[in-house]
Amino acid sequence: MLKPADPGPQPERPIGELVHELIEDGKDYARAELGLARAIAIAKARALAIPAALFGTAFIFALAAVTALAVGLVLALARLIGPLLGGVAGLLIFAAIAAGLGWYGSQRLKRDL
Repeated sequence: MLKPADPGPQPERPIGELVHELIEDGKDYARAELGLARAIAIAKARALAIPAALFGTAFIFALAAVTALAVGLVLALARLIGPLLGGVAGLLIFAAIAAGLGWYGSQRLKRDL
């Protein structure tokens, strides 16, 4: 069906009404943008949930492995130099490794920034 002919020029609307309509359109646009950003963030968070849980579990098992290594080292040293000195030696060895890694990390951070 054909559209009716254009009735002619529309009467001018007051400035206040135009400004109000512009503000409402801007609010609607901002709400839509925030909704889109929220939807994207939720989708990314859901996509990262399982890998993050897997990395966390892997970290816990890595800690268990390092603990087993430390206990094994202390028990081996305990046979050679006694339990107390073996524990102290194990403490010093792993503290030195931790200090070295911390120092290296801080140097890399200073260099990269």
